[in-house]
This record gives sequence, C-alpha cells and structure tokens, in this order.
Amino acid sequence: MKTEEKYIKRCIELAKNGLGTTYPNPLVGSVIVHNGKIIGEGWHQKAGEPHAEVNAVNSVKDKSLLSKATIYVSLEPCSHFGKTPPCCDLIIANNIPNVVIGTVDPFAKVAGSGIKKLMEAGKNVTVGVLEDECNKLNKRFFTFHQQKRPYIILKWAETADGFIAPDAIFRQGQNDNIKKPVWITNQYSRQLVHKWRSQEQAILVGTQTVLDDNPKLDVRDWGGKNPIRIVLDRTGKISEAYSVKDNKTKTIIITESQNFKNSENIFYENCTFDTSLAFTVADLLFRHEIQSVIIEGGRQTLQTFIDANLWDEALIFRGKATFKKGISAPNFSENLIKKQTVLDDELLIFRNV
Repeated sequence: MKTEEKYIKRCIELAKNGLGTTYPNPLVGSVIVHNGKIIGEGWHQKAGEPHAEVNAVNSVKDKSLLSKATIYVSLEPCSHFGKTPPCCDLIIANNIPNVVIGTVDPFAKVAGSGIKKLMEAGKNVTVGVLEDECNKLNKRFFTFHQQKRPYIILKWAETADGFIAPDAIFRQGQNDNIKKPVWITNQYSRQLVHKWRSQEQAILVGTQTVLDDNPKLDVRDWGGKNPIRIVLDRTGKISEAYSVKDNKTKTIIITESQNFKNSENIFYENCTFDTSLAFTVADLLFRHEIQSVIIEGGRQTLQTFIDANLWDEALIFRGKATFKKGISAPNFSENLIKKQTVLDDELLIFRNV
C-alpha cells in the first residue's frame, strides 16, 4: 500500500466513528503526519461541532511541526462559513504545506472551491487518493446532494419457505386492536437491525405493518439516536393508540387524508398514492433534508420501491422458521454482494449498481 493510501485509509477509519451523529454533515476523518509519524488525528463528531481538520490540528502537541507536515483528509476541506469557520483557513493559518484529499465534496458551497483556495495559497494539494472508498464512506451524503434524494435501504426478514408475515390464523388470540410482531429472526439479528437504525436518519413503514405489529421503530436494543419515523397511512387508519403516534420521536405521516393537524412531534404530509408514490416519497424526504432511510415496511411498501428501482441497498434476513402460508416475501432478483450468518440466521446483502 502506498504511503498516501495508508493515511487516507486511517482517515476513513476515524470518520466512521461519526456514523449516525453527523447529519446533515458528511463523515470526515483527518490525519496529520510529520516525518512518517502521525502527530495528530481527529474526526467530525457532530453537526455544529469542530470538523475533522480542527480536531486533528488541536490534537498536535508541538504546533511548530505543522509547518513541515502533511494533512490528510477523507473529504475536501470546506471553504465557507457554516456553523463553524472554513477548514481551508485553518490549514492556511497553520502553514501546513501539504494537503492530501480523498475525494471532492459534492456540496454546492464547497465542490472544488476548497481545493482551489488551498492551491491559490501555495499549498501542495493531491486529490483522489482512495477516491472510491471515500465516496462509499459518504454514500448517504453524496446520494442526497447528487441525486436529490435520500440513500434508500430495503430491509426485511423472511422465513425459510419465503414468507415475511404469517397467515391470520397465527395471530388468533391477540388483541384485535393492538397486535404484536411475530418474530422470524433471532435476538442478535434484531439487535443488529437496531444498530442499523441508529446509523440512518429515518425509517419508513406502511399502514399494515403498524396495524399488525404496532412497532416502536426505535433503537431500544442498541445505543444511539432514534431515527425519524416515516409512516405511510393513506386513509388515516392508524389511531392515537399506536406507538408511532406516541410523540416520543419525530414522526412524519404521509397520507391522502386532509383531516389531520400537526402536533408536538408528529407532522402530516399529503400526497397522491399513485404509481409514482416511491418517487413522491423520496422527493418529500429530500425536502425534509433526510439523507438516508431504511424501508422496513410490509410486502406492498417494499415492492413499491423495488418496482420503481428506487433503492440502493437491500438487507434480507432469512430465518429457520417456516409459516407454510402467509404473506410472501417481495419479488426480488438481484445480484448478491455478500452473505453472512448471525447464529442460525442468514443475512443477504445486495447493492443496486
């Protein structure tokens, strides 16, 4: 591995520490090297707090070494004033002569202007080291700014015989008004799902999933922030008794009904539930500045996004249980990228290329 690649790889490792906490900002890591030795490093931890370059510079004990050092950063340093000052100005002010950048920032207020500013200040700037890896690191941020929609992850669990929900007879004896989930996967798979939820900005389900399972859509089995809840409720069937209306987490309910008013933490959005629903939802989430969403809905909701080819990743658990009859898993035939096991569950990972 080349020297520059080694240090950008370290930047990527550092940046991942901010997964789930930096929205709406990207994941960024930075390393400062002098004479082949790392003298400082940092990552962006939370929106509104210091950027990766600031944390890296602040971690250097002997600031006199900065004038003979190289700063590595996974994403182009910002050149504009936001909630924090421009990182380009920090690099210039500390007389750091060499700058190595993983990839260009697609955000309109940066988009090459940071690189230009550094070069005009006489810095030796290298761009495009481990570029693909750096782009993948910020797949959510890049999708949001380049495609004007959130990064979309499909997730479901299916039985060994291909069902995602049981026949109604399985639910006999449950309360007719508020039902509970019928689990297909083991507790470790469910914990992994909660970890994923903590990393993404939102989670989306359809009406029937709420009526059948009364999900909380939170991260109770993992640490971190609960995602924004997005609920499709075309005709307003979901009553105040369901967990998605408990006001504990920001919730956006998408409906055709005009009879609802926003409350403390629940916001209603109207749209037409037609053949372009997936794209309408994606546009709506973009307007709400949501960069990533997990689609955890039932078969109809998942199939809506699959049929529109509007998805980026699919995470499918296959459990050992069998239902013999019930609601079939979505029609889905894509190229498998990765397969792994979680105890006796199988996790299949797909990417839409």
